[in-house]
Amino acid sequence: MTGNYTTKKTTPLLQVRNLQTGFKIDRKFYNAVEDVSFNVDRKQIVGIVGESGCGKSVMSLSIMQLLPNGIGKIRGGEIDFEGLNISELSDKKMNKIRGKEISMIFQEPMTSLNPVFTIGYQIEEVILNHESISKKEARLRSIALLKSVGIPRADKIVNEYPHQLSGGMRQRVMIAMAIACQPKLLIADEPTTALDVTVQAQILELLKDIQETNDMSIILITHDLGVVAEICDEVIVMYAGKIVEKATVDELFNNPKHPYTDLLMKAIPKMDEDVEKLATIDGLVPSIINMPQIGCRFANRCPKAMPECLTVTPQLGEVEPQHEAACLLYDESWPAGEERQREGVPVL
Repeated sequence: MTGNYTTKKTTPLLQVRNLQTGFKIDRKFYNAVEDVSFNVDRKQIVGIVGESGCGKSVMSLSIMQLLPNGIGKIRGGEIDFEGLNISELSDKKMNKIRGKEISMIFQEPMTSLNPVFTIGYQIEEVILNHESISKKEARLRSIALLKSVGIPRADKIVNEYPHQLSGGMRQRVMIAMAIACQPKLLIADEPTTALDVTVQAQILELLKDIQETNDMSIILITHDLGVVAEICDEVIVMYAGKIVEKATVDELFNNPKHPYTDLLMKAIPKMDEDVEKLATIDGLVPSIINMPQIGCRFANRCPKAMPECLTVTPQLGEVEPQHEAACLLYDESWPAGEERQREGVPVL
């Protein structure tokens, strides 16, 4: 073998095991993320995709321990970061990790940045919270960080306020804040939402460059499969709070297994095809308070659904090397699945 690869299997940087995160609604808890397990290796970029409301952002907030007090709660499972179960840490101990070891880029930079403080102040605050350096040194590092994320006139921008910057510039500021202490894991929640196509490409290229330069791992949360194809190594597809498919990026795009993933792929416009109407997925994602407790949660929208899909809950399992799916079509307990998959079956 060549390069950095060895025959010895290294311990993942992050291990999420059987995570359950719920919210209290009218005095009752409902799971928004249920029985989710995955790993993030060192120097790896993992993409998490799915429709709005599938649990992507809730999972990221669970990892960061930023769920709203009194409403959101991790109800089960473990989140191990470098062998430490961070889901059990106190706020004081978690504050030492959050921002330094694990950082996050939030969805909307305009609401994530404080409008009454300068850009420089907000970056310096992150640095001073984790490192014993002077304010002058923190200011110089803030300017250097702004330059590193491609912001021109960094020595001037550092004294400006968020509203004075464009959306793309604010997003670059958010990235500068997130990497200020050179974290080992960066969680990017919809980092290109509401940005034009040109700026999106620049932000993705920037994230990839930062990851390679700093040997970071990244969890990229998005609903845009084009973004995933651009920079990810592995992809996790979520639906209604559960993982339905997990594979390398090449394997997922070339050979999607779960019917939901397949429909998502078919909904992507192709440059070499002239079609009047894009493919759509009929029906709606079930709400958190009406989530099916048994069976496949995608069954009522699935064109390949079998009667068993309403009564048997599929388990995530390997269908090919480095490719997992949660679907009865690939479950050996249901031999009719493969035959029905070839022939196609009516919607339930």
